[in-house]
Amino acid sequence: MSMNRREFLQVLAVASAGGMALNTDYAQAQSAANKFYDLPRFGNVHFLHFTDCHAQLKPIYFREPDVNLGFGDQFGKTPHLVGEHLLKAHNIKPNTLEAHAFTYLNFEKAAATYGKVGGFAHLATLVKKMKSNRPGALLLDGGDTWQGSGTALWTNGQDMVDACLALGVDIMTPHWEMTLGEDRVKEIVEKDFKGKISFLAQNIKTNDFGDQVFDPYVIREMNGVKVAVIGQAFPYTPIANPRYMVANWTFGIQDDNMQKMVNEVRAKGAKVVVVLSHNGMDVDLKMAGRVTGIDAILGGHTHDGVPTPVKVKNPGGVTLVTNAGSNGKFLGVLDFKVNGGKIADFRYKLLPVFSDMIPADAAMNKLIDKIRAPYETKLGEKLAVTEGTLYRRGNFNGSFDQLILDGLMAVKNAEIAFSPGFRWGTSLLPGQAITMEHVLDQTAITYPWTTVTMMKGDMIKTVLEDIADNLFNPDPYYQQGGDMVRVGGLQYSINPMGQANKRISNMTLNGKLIDPNKTYKVAGWAPVAEEAKAAGGEPIWDVVAKYLRDIKTVKAKQLNMPIIEGAKGNPGFAA
Repeated sequence: MSMNRREFLQVLAVASAGGMALNTDYAQAQSAANKFYDLPRFGNVHFLHFTDCHAQLKPIYFREPDVNLGFGDQFGKTPHLVGEHLLKAHNIKPNTLEAHAFTYLNFEKAAATYGKVGGFAHLATLVKKMKSNRPGALLLDGGDTWQGSGTALWTNGQDMVDACLALGVDIMTPHWEMTLGEDRVKEIVEKDFKGKISFLAQNIKTNDFGDQVFDPYVIREMNGVKVAVIGQAFPYTPIANPRYMVANWTFGIQDDNMQKMVNEVRAKGAKVVVVLSHNGMDVDLKMAGRVTGIDAILGGHTHDGVPTPVKVKNPGGVTLVTNAGSNGKFLGVLDFKVNGGKIADFRYKLLPVFSDMIPADAAMNKLIDKIRAPYETKLGEKLAVTEGTLYRRGNFNGSFDQLILDGLMAVKNAEIAFSPGFRWGTSLLPGQAITMEHVLDQTAITYPWTTVTMMKGDMIKTVLEDIADNLFNPDPYYQQGGDMVRVGGLQYSINPMGQANKRISNMTLNGKLIDPNKTYKVAGWAPVAEEAKAAGGEPIWDVVAKYLRDIKTVKAKQLNMPIIEGAKGNPGFAA
């Protein structure tokens, strides 16, 4: 491994965090970096897992949330833990490399010390390292792979298809992939992936006859052991995203069919059964308690970086449930020891991908440079400079979300703005230039149109109530796994533990209560209705870019957060 001066200094910082002195010599620092990723082989069945990379081919900064609330049965339990609570639950020491990877704590200082995370060239090196002592290991992609960047949007997902083929992905399940439309998804699966990557989804069927659209599972033999992987696509795709993009397909949770698939692969001799899921972790936890015979659920969608699997008891035994974060920031490694046709033991490690500690794979680097070359000028346009940290994540707002809202209200001359509670999007440190690429990291979707709607006060409340129920419904099967809609201009109170349609109160605008019968000018984007395509609203990235070019500097400002009732003392809330 070779390092430049900057990388060497960062490795020294890593070594220091591990207890080595900062005057450590070069060789020792290299050794410390290598040791962090030394993960001895265990057992004879091996799975590598990443999810929700959202088309981030290059290393990025990414801040974990400080608000991830859980209530009722989810109170105080993984994944609804933030900051010190998460560290304590998973026995992670504060002020360490892993503390930075899994929490928002000391984000700016730690990010400056340890550098960026992710990047497919660095992920490729780590995957090869893990595979080198794990013969037959399968690389699983949990979806949300073909969407989330400018290049993914402009190439219709081809950049990520090529990158995943080069990475050596074996098996995949989808979500945002579906926003490329049925025809494009089938084209990739039937042409690019044929004979190379298994695209699995037991819960996607045709509307007319209920036929399976994609293979529900695959069975592979690994070191003399038959293993099965079952795919579970995001069940609410036609609700959370435009229905017209998947007009001929149904989705859903389908526990009965999942149980049928598990029974079927067991009958065919599978000794290890893994579900590759894009349900979201709370849904996976409930499914694990209802469906028997699953050894592990490798999950995604909610972007939770979960260091330790949750063991869920069910009538058939125990199911491990994990979630591997987002943005290419983590690689999960699950090893099983199988003796006599039964699992005797397991080991799991969620490895943070620190790009300054892992050399870039040369072939992947070359591919990424080729992919990006036609777009570098456009991506690199400097729009403004930020004085504060810009990030997404958190149940109610993030500073990059706030920027989008401010841009919508300014450019569209609106009193109120709504922005979807998407969990994807990269982070920026104070003093960084905001480029067009960074804006696209937050906004690059296939239905990007902005809208301006005259909306009565009672309708505004209805919108907020409906989304709050999606997020805080006590039954995970009625949750859609995103965050609360981001709101600009409007202030309100929310009681997550309240009854449906009674969670939102005290809505005000400029200090005055919202009149349920008065009409307000509301700007938004990402409409799911098909008629919005012809309405003519410009793409959100053009609106935000115009706003940034005008203001030139983004000031650090207090987030427009609701008053949250009943959250005091909640370990998913950094008060």
